[in-house]
Amino acid sequence: MAVRTEQDVKTEKDNIPMGKTRFIVKPKEKKIIIERILNAPRELVFKAYTEAEHIKNWWGPRELKTTIDKMEVRPGGVWRFIQHDAEGNEFAFNGVYKEIIVPEKIVLTFEFEGMPGHVLIQTVSLEDVNGKTKLTTTSLYESLKDLEGMLGSGMEKGSTESMERLSELLVSMML
Repeated sequence: MAVRTEQDVKTEKDNIPMGKTRFIVKPKEKKIIIERILNAPRELVFKAYTEAEHIKNWWGPRELKTTIDKMEVRPGGVWRFIQHDAEGNEFAFNGVYKEIIVPEKIVLTFEFEGMPGHVLIQTVSLEDVNGKTKLTTTSLYESLKDLEGMLGSGMEKGSTESMERLSELLVSMML
């Protein structure tokens, strides 16, 4: 796995090529940042992030089916998504929405139920860039060990695949 560190980012341009996901690891800050330019207005991207009918179509790797158990998109509201694999295994994730600023920002907690007690704070920022949307997801971990554990779980592959699926969904939502 080719994980890019803060030092790698300093040598790159700020521009993210269309259709590419940038995955940045900042171990000293216990952060992982995921960036992508999406060819859709941010209101539509916000909708794809906050409506269950859309989440299930892009959240997670392609080989897993995502179902929405709970999704109360409001400060203090809870969410719980369950992923199912072909063998019938389930992987559940949950959290609480902390802040919602339509259509700019979502802050929530994120916990994998298979490893309870390891909660991270995730901030999703949506920036309008000439009719497109720069999506930046920043995950702040409680410890470096938690960050390393997430990296070891295949997070980069899953996150990149989710961004690809989100991009595909947005195209279909604009038709």
